[in-house]
Amino acid sequence: MKTYSSITRFLFWIFLLLSFGCEDNYEIEQKYSYFEPVYTTTAEIRASVGLTPPQAVKEAGKIYIKDNWLFVNEVGKGIHIIDNTNPANPIIQGFLAIPGNYDLAIKGNILYADSYIDLLAIDISDKANIKIVKRLEGIFSVYNRMGSSIDPVKGIITSWEQKENVMVTTSKGQAKIQPWGGFWLEDGVAFTQMSSIKTATTPGNPSTTGIGGSMARFTIEGNYLYMLDAGNVHSVSVETLASPVAKSKSMIAWDIETIFPHNGNLFFGAQSGMYIYGLADPEKPSRISQYTHVRSCDPVVVEGDLAYVTLRSGTNCQGFTNQLEVINIKDLTNPVLLKIYPMTNPHGLGIDNKNLFVCDGDDGLKIYDATDHLKISDNQLAHYKNINTYDVIPYQNVAIMTGKDGIYQYDYSNPKDIRQLSRLTFSKE
Repeated sequence: MKTYSSITRFLFWIFLLLSFGCEDNYEIEQKYSYFEPVYTTTAEIRASVGLTPPQAVKEAGKIYIKDNWLFVNEVGKGIHIIDNTNPANPIIQGFLAIPGNYDLAIKGNILYADSYIDLLAIDISDKANIKIVKRLEGIFSVYNRMGSSIDPVKGIITSWEQKENVMVTTSKGQAKIQPWGGFWLEDGVAFTQMSSIKTATTPGNPSTTGIGGSMARFTIEGNYLYMLDAGNVHSVSVETLASPVAKSKSMIAWDIETIFPHNGNLFFGAQSGMYIYGLADPEKPSRISQYTHVRSCDPVVVEGDLAYVTLRSGTNCQGFTNQLEVINIKDLTNPVLLKIYPMTNPHGLGIDNKNLFVCDGDDGLKIYDATDHLKISDNQLAHYKNINTYDVIPYQNVAIMTGKDGIYQYDYSNPKDIRQLSRLTFSKE
């Protein structure tokens, strides 16, 4: 058997390199994929808001309840309006098309919703004749923070289109820039691999506020609407419901994800911890304290003197922790961790009269009696498995939960005999 020494192989590769080095005309082609922005003008976006016939839910995002109505965000597209007078038989009444919509909040008969960079105030007093009453244009900045390749003159990036191309390298090692405008080494636009960029009833009380889930980025406290925008919170006066007025924009933390109101304070869930802000001046929330934990996704809910926080791992959160934390907030200036409970991959959660609901990702919905907050895991009331769960709102003995494949409702009027009332299945098309 013929073999080659290490020196022989080394000399062979040197010969090849020198041979290429002497050639002035060779070119190397390398295929790659990249994502090109698709723009829509602001005029087109603003003209496409409106009520349409009912349609099936495909990808549910945030949920919100107000009186006998359930509002479900279709991620990036609008809001399903559902008559929930009978939780055992929810009926979709219509779909409010809002391009670039991810969050909502309601006070009285006015629904506040984001639409890319705008905030909309929408009169929903007549569910068959919904209309925009005010628009705060350009209030949000997060949609514009997508890199130097953005061209604001063209409008707003509403999607990304995957393209294939070839990068040509010459003998001098210089890459020829392609007609589409560049490649990764030049401006960060192209990638060799990239995943897709990223779901007749009692009339409303004119002064009451609805209830959002733990994943909410919008909330209302008193006469103010608070909205997260990247690392900031906007304070918007809604004293005159149909005419919101922007008051301030304050930096909280770059990694804040959720917002929860309780007793005149705001609790912000962030990847690095929980932030507590006071509203002595409702126009300018002021920091009271911060509870720090390991980096992880972090929604929070509060009842009495206790805050409940779920931490989960995930690509967006950079952490590996999956747990439920119970925190004493009797002294808002000094939140203290009381107990940690291991979980699978917890997302949203809710608490009502010591009944604690945890959406534990693929491990389903878990319901606990949290009367003794130091023994929560010993007092599980129910476990609904085989559901990929996202968020939950428990209210007036009915828990409304969104999962990957549907909206589930449960009767917990008797915590020892919790019953599923209905399931609104999502469309797979």
